[in-house]
Amino acid sequence: MLRSLRLAASLTIEGLAEASGVSVRGIGDLERGRRAAPQRRTVAAIADGLGLGPADRDRLLAVARAGRTPVYSPAGIRAFPRGIDDFVGREAELDRLSLLADRAVARGAEADGGTAGTAVVVAVSGPPGTGKTTLALHGARRLAERFPDGQLLVDLRGTDDDPPDAAELTLGVLKALGVPDRDLAKAGAQDRPALYRRALAERRCLLVLDNARDEAQVRPLLPGAGATMVLVTSRRMLTGLDDVRRLPLGELSPEEAAAFLTALVGSDRAAADPVAVDDVTRRCGHLPLALRVAGNWLATRTGWTVRRLADRLAREERRLDALTAGDVRVTTAFDLSYRQLTPTAARLFRRLALVPGPDVRAPCAARLTGQELFDAEDTLEELVEAGLLGTDGDRYRPHDLLRLYARTRLTEEERAEDVEAARAAMYRWLLETAVVAGRWYEPGHGAPPASWQGTVDLSSAALAREWLQAEGANWLAALRAAAQAGEHATVVEVAESLHWFSDQWIFWGHWPEVFATAARSARALDDPLLEATQLNYHAWAVLLCEGRPRDSLPLSARALAAAERAEDPAQQAWAHQYQGWAYRLLGESEAALVHNRRAAELFGAAGDLLGSLQSMHTHALVLEGQNRTEEALVSYRRTLDHLTEVEDRVEPHAAAMTRLGLHSGLGCCYARLGRWQEAVDHLRTAVGICRSGGNTALESRQLTLLGDALLSAGRPAEARAAFDRCAGLGPDADPRRVALARERLARVDADPGTAAPPSPRP
Repeated sequence: MLRSLRLAASLTIEGLAEASGVSVRGIGDLERGRRAAPQRRTVAAIADGLGLGPADRDRLLAVARAGRTPVYSPAGIRAFPRGIDDFVGREAELDRLSLLADRAVARGAEADGGTAGTAVVVAVSGPPGTGKTTLALHGARRLAERFPDGQLLVDLRGTDDDPPDAAELTLGVLKALGVPDRDLAKAGAQDRPALYRRALAERRCLLVLDNARDEAQVRPLLPGAGATMVLVTSRRMLTGLDDVRRLPLGELSPEEAAAFLTALVGSDRAAADPVAVDDVTRRCGHLPLALRVAGNWLATRTGWTVRRLADRLAREERRLDALTAGDVRVTTAFDLSYRQLTPTAARLFRRLALVPGPDVRAPCAARLTGQELFDAEDTLEELVEAGLLGTDGDRYRPHDLLRLYARTRLTEEERAEDVEAARAAMYRWLLETAVVAGRWYEPGHGAPPASWQGTVDLSSAALAREWLQAEGANWLAALRAAAQAGEHATVVEVAESLHWFSDQWIFWGHWPEVFATAARSARALDDPLLEATQLNYHAWAVLLCEGRPRDSLPLSARALAAAERAEDPAQQAWAHQYQGWAYRLLGESEAALVHNRRAAELFGAAGDLLGSLQSMHTHALVLEGQNRTEEALVSYRRTLDHLTEVEDRVEPHAAAMTRLGLHSGLGCCYARLGRWQEAVDHLRTAVGICRSGGNTALESRQLTLLGDALLSAGRPAEARAAFDRCAGLGPDADPRRVALARERLARVDADPGTAAPPSPRP
């Protein structure tokens, strides 16, 4: 009403403030609904400033009197804002709030008995749009009966440019609690904080301090002793607050997000296309605010299908614009947090949009801004504190929609040449580090040279492996960019350095792409030897990583042709080796023996010791595949003895991989002969080699072989342990072996005395 009367009088807020003597801020708060209980003299002054007639003046005074009706009172009257009735999920968080409320009540009982109990304070933090206020209000509604003296909601307006100070907020709470004016006047401003703490200590209240700016704003509002419980919501983590319980919020689970959207659009529309519902929730990043906007959009457009909105959200460059419903925009919530960042943090936030993978560590982020490592860590932590980054260990990850928002800010606020320079610096660092890390596993390399000055700890092969796996999505994108830019020598160098490491991460899913890209770069360099080498690696990846031996044969044939052009016997030998391997898996043992024999000859001519060991191993595998078990055993033992003789001349990783295969073969042969203890011993050795080297993929294969041997040996408890470990190895394991292990577990549980059929050989 005030706004409409002011506009009718053709007055600005500043003009009315001058005419009435009421402050600009006071009038603005009234018009925005931030202050609903003005004093009568304030309203009278505004009416005079507006020059209102008797009727309009009476109407304005009547509205002001209605606004002074207490929303919260010591008698327990409760009135929370709308928007929490369709609350979904967060059961774990609500259960925790309930437990803490019980603790607050118990502390109040201690205080009544003469023992001072400290009030319980809960800090609810999270990125913008995660529903912190909604959770706090829903929790307050659930817990209301435990706090009969009142439930108070105080909007701290922490995202405003000029939020209210502690004195103003404290006075508001005291008035809401019904503290008499004479007591307020007697205390004065100086003693009002003590009156505030005493008033809360004497009551059993639930106080929601919503939208806190920082610790300094909240600290004076926290009570001391008593049965009061305080819920503080903030986009910031409020790390500086002591003696508080922390309740961080993230996005909803996929199931919760689907339920929330369904509640907004109706079960019939959602059931008509559940796939579209999942697409919408995923493209909203399972963020409550985005889901509410999407749901409201659909609720007001009954002619739209859920699929139509899902397709509208599919375009990343338009997604944030599409997440608008009336005057509610997802980007508005992001703007409020972004504008409070320091310039340095804002720049890093924007540039994190350049990271191709889902997350990043500090050394990589530092390359985007040129900061020193420790400075970059501090800046990342500022973003975490502001609720704009999540963390998982030492990795930092923005929410999907925040990443899109950062991209828009980057485009609008930075020059294109600066953006490309930052991206290039990050990609260059990723590829350089990938080369150094991968060479831990390459013959003739090992540890980084003393001259290498890196910001990542690569002091062991295990650390190198961990970095390569953690940063896989990022360095792969850098490799693609290098190929696109024609940096062919770099592409080949990276792929070559990762050749032996690829054995450690067989089921990553991208090795065929890596080596195919490197083969094309080698061809562009017009180097047949490099081309042969990378084609052989590509054949290996298709053969082993993807399990497509037939499709690998054309690649190894092309590798052989390139190696012959280069007149290089070693790569010719490897091409025959991979062809023999493929034919063995295809059951064509004669062709396998022909290629393997030729590989052995060429390895010998080239003086390739490791290659010779591989051809000897393949010969034993072919014999095993022909059911010539005793001959295979002899071949395996001979190869193992030879490895022992020459092991000091073979790179440790390559020697370990060869030894692993030989013990696995011996174990399988002994199992065929029913010599179970010998089979178990060799297979346990194979599993141990995998485990000590951190090779999850091959460990999953060996565990199923071991489990089957143990089952057939009548040792079901040990077999179950092997299958159980395989089933729990995680995403880097062979998915087919994990499925087999689960099948075997079900068999063992159903009938422990049942022997399993033999597992398929690798």
